Amino acid sequence: MASTGSVSPAGQTPAPEVISLRDISKRFVIRKDNSLKERLVTLGRAGRRHREEFWALRGLSADLEAGQTVALIGHNGSGKSTLLKIIGGIIEPTKGTVRRRGRIAALLELGAGFHPDLTGRENVFLNASILGMSQSETEARFDDIVAFSGIGEFIDTQVKFYSSGMYVRLAFAVAVHTDPDILLVDEVLAVGDEAFQRKCLDTIKRFQTEGRTIILVTHSMGQVSELADRAILLHHGQVIQDGDPNAAIAAFRDLLEGERREQERDAPSNPVLENGRVLSASVHVDGRASGESFQPGDDIVITTSLEHTTGIDEWVCAVQIDNVMGQPVWGTTTRRVGLELAPLEGTRTLSLTVDDAMFAGGKYFVNVSLMDFAGRHLHDLVQATSFNVADQPDAAGSVYARPRFTVVD
Repeated sequence: MASTGSVSPAGQTPAPEVISLRDISKRFVIRKDNSLKERLVTLGRAGRRHREEFWALRGLSADLEAGQTVALIGHNGSGKSTLLKIIGGIIEPTKGTVRRRGRIAALLELGAGFHPDLTGRENVFLNASILGMSQSETEARFDDIVAFSGIGEFIDTQVKFYSSGMYVRLAFAVAVHTDPDILLVDEVLAVGDEAFQRKCLDTIKRFQTEGRTIILVTHSMGQVSELADRAILLHHGQVIQDGDPNAAIAAFRDLLEGERREQERDAPSNPVLENGRVLSASVHVDGRASGESFQPGDDIVITTSLEHTTGIDEWVCAVQIDNVMGQPVWGTTTRRVGLELAPLEGTRTLSLTVDDAMFAGGKYFVNVSLMDFAGRHLHDLVQATSFNVADQPDAAGSVYARPRFTVVD
């Protein structure tokens, strides 16, 4: 599937392509013999029965332009990391061609490019040379690399004694100081403390303003919506969505929900888990007409109907409110608020009032779940209903609080 690419404003020259992928396929051979002896015994034609071909990517085509931040998303095994390694030149495709332009810095695996018996200092020079820096360039930037990593007191310690967070901090520090045109990042932002993750995100945003190309693999949909201006959704090695990040996130969530439902159908029959449903939900504010935008401070009333055809003694109703990017902004359950519910058999209607709801302007979606007391979801009604909050000119963000400036000097 060819990429949509970015659209340049009228009258402007389109950004040049820095990565061109054409009909990329990658095959791996999975061997089923467990020892050298078994492998020797199964040599020749009989060995075919002891190996299996796995196609991680099939017929993938895309063009990535300079200055784009592209997120590769998909479930585990969808081909994201394989594609990133092919882009970085770490592995070669079985079929197809890759064209690259510019210096690439890659953070693909924890500790990749580090030698465990060398010190952090020695590995900085080793890793920087792998990424194309000369010794004099590395010496000139060494203090900045160490300062960014925050592990100065351990820089002369063998890296085999480093924690996973120290590995990533040093590797990221080296990569971003090599002045790359293209930065490849594979899930490493999930490691490290919150302060370092913020520093990494700030660096990526600086790279974006400088017009560098960033390709990242992440399971954090929040990072995708915050950082990416394009997302490629992979499923079993093929592109099924390429373009707007929020549209790709929505398609990914639909995909996961479909797989979850398939797993539920294949699971052993359990009437308690199978016979509960969230039937409907509605939302309103007393005194406001249907379709009228809500205001910060309104008391929002959510009404939902649930049923269980065979009966369940202990159950929980959960309500979650998401913003337009699918990020949870508020939620509660009957158990959290201490509401004791009689056994559910047949239909029951609940009303939830969110007092003085200070949501910022925008569109919000209400999700309702029926669960048992063990926390297992009997049924989820995703985006059961929605509401709009009017924009406020004096503030922005996820929640609204009235601002007030005073001059103190």
